[in-house]
Parts: sequence; C-alpha cells; structure tokens
Amino acid sequence: MRWLNVALLLVITASETLAQPGASTRGVVAVVISTDRGDITAELDSARAPITVTNFLRYVDEGRFSGGAFHRTVTPQNQPRDSVRIEVIQARARSSQRDSGYAPIPLERTNTTGLRHTDGTLSMARAGANTATSAFFITIGDQPSLDEGGTRNPDRQGFAAFGRVTSGMNVVRAIQYAPHLEQNLTPPVVITGVRRFTPPPR
Repeated sequence: MRWLNVALLLVITASETLAQPGASTRGVVAVVISTDRGDITAELDSARAPITVTNFLRYVDEGRFSGGAFHRTVTPQNQPRDSVRIEVIQARARSSQRDSGYAPIPLERTNTTGLRHTDGTLSMARAGANTATSAFFITIGDQPSLDEGGTRNPDRQGFAAFGRVTSGMNVVRAIQYAPHLEQNLTPPVVITGVRRFTPPPR
C-alpha cells in the first residue's frame, strides 16, 4: 500500500512537471547532459514513464548531477563472469549528495511503459525491483536482455527505460572506451551539469 501511495503521488507530480519550462505538450522533456567529453542530448518520455522521469528531473532541477560522473563502463570484453553480456555506461549524482535522501521509486517495467532498451536508451540502475534513486545508464546497441523478461538480471523484471539519446552517441561511445580498470572508468568522466532545454521545432 505504501508503494501504491508513492506511485500515485509521483504520477500526479509528473503531470505538474509537464507544465514547467522545457516540457512539451506531448509528454517529452528534453535535457542536455554536459560532460568533460562533450554533450549528450536526450528526450525523456514523461507520458509513458511518469514516475521515473519525475524522479530524474528532481535531481536535474536541483543541480545534483553537477559534479557527478559517468563512473562505470560495460563492454563486451570486461564481463568475464556474465553469461548475458551488455553494453552500457553508468552515471551517478555527485558523491556528496549521491541520493540526497529521496526514497527509492517503484519500478516502471518495460512491458507496462512500452519502452525498450534500444540503442541510446536512458534507464535507471537498480539493485532490487523498487530501489532506483539517481543512478542511471545509457545503452550502446540494442539490449533486449534489460527489458522485462530479459535474462541479464536474475529476477527478470528488467530495468526502467525512460528516455533516449537524440544526439551525442559519439560522446557515449567515447566514454564507453575511455580508460578503465575492469568496469571502473579511470578517471570517471565528470558531469558538469544536466539541464532542461526547449528543442527547436521539427
């Protein structure tokens, strides 16, 4: 019941988020992730993943990704113990305010949202099913094993996809193959800021 109440509150908040600057009437919020390797532009699907997008934008609007980093890279070569291999880069908020006291959010499963882990998908990192906070990852190539029912995670519940990269996949790939030890980027790629913006008309 507690999770149901949290989910309801976040869905209501999501509708309020769409009225803020940088949110479009069709439920897409554009953001720029600025790093010391370049910018990554993404569209967040607040219509289909309202809980996840609302949560992510709390960290964006409070500047809590500034000073954070892409700290992990997963390549085909550095997963010797995994039978199901993936390709992603993972980021965190700045370490002094890693999760900033916000409660973990319910998992919006891909079979519910209709979103899939295709090339350039933004998705939430997690441990258990309802444990995501601020850490997120970006996929390189299609990664169906991260969808609900996929076999990357033993619980087969998948991860919460909530957006996609619209430009800057060259930056994503550069981060993936930046110097690293096992899966740890050395040094991490610093996030100088994440902000909303209004994209030009198409």
